[in-house]
Amino acid sequence: MSGRFLCLGECMLELSETQDGTYRRGFAGDTFNTAWYARRALGQGWSVAFGTCTGTDAVSDDMMAFMAAEGIDTSTIRRVPDRTLGLYMISLANGERSFSYWRSQSAARLLTDDDAWLRNITLYARHIHFSGITLAILSPYGRKRLLSALADARVNGTTISFDTNIRTKLWEDEAAMRAGLMQGAVHSNIVFPSFDEEKATFGDVRPSATADRYLSAGSRLVIVKNGPGSVLLKTGDGEEAMVRVTPSKSVIDTTAAGDSFAGTFLAHLLDGADPKTAAEKATAVASNVITHRGALIR
Repeated sequence: MSGRFLCLGECMLELSETQDGTYRRGFAGDTFNTAWYARRALGQGWSVAFGTCTGTDAVSDDMMAFMAAEGIDTSTIRRVPDRTLGLYMISLANGERSFSYWRSQSAARLLTDDDAWLRNITLYARHIHFSGITLAILSPYGRKRLLSALADARVNGTTISFDTNIRTKLWEDEAAMRAGLMQGAVHSNIVFPSFDEEKATFGDVRPSATADRYLSAGSRLVIVKNGPGSVLLKTGDGEEAMVRVTPSKSVIDTTAAGDSFAGTFLAHLLDGADPKTAAEKATAVASNVITHRGALIR
């Protein structure tokens, strides 16, 4: 299998705490993390690209250089003067993370401002991945533009995946968030929800209810992550499978657990594995990621 795997969203400057209490600089963000892990699992016939906007300052140059060194195609990045990268800092408590964000000048918020550029990078991708965060950082009009471009790409034969990745504070209100998440699913072949987030947002009583809601929106495959619980896979044809998650002996940092799962799952699926096998490969990677600090674990 071959083609372009394109992830759309925001890559930020990451500050992650080290064991001695200082902070390490890196570059990460949900859909970029997915691209990074997909690059490591996909066959060499695939190119992996990241679609975003970034500034023209020194730290943006550093990010571009980092991506290129990691095998990520940066030709799908638009440079915007007078903007820069968003910044986030990870705080940990018993392995669970919380984030502090500084992103008011983030160029990625302008992802859909140039419609011709957006359609040029999306129209001929073999697969496109985006997230609830990708939608949340855009204006309401920007979301419509993005979903329109994805719809056109899908008609052209592109498959689409969507990680709901719910961050309530990024949305203007809860109604817009729920509507935006469901619209994301309408335009996607594959959806990756996390049950704890879906329960809090939509009141789902069990993972199967989450899967059914997104399948009813038009998705063909839903993979419901459930923390240390088993992963549920359900298709539009009613087929179900459960994949057990091997408990990690030492949970240090859950950052990018879901992103690494999605990237690894999609890589194996696109290279011909069946969904259950792809999920088994993905859970193994995610179980390792959470035993280390930071998003990108080699």
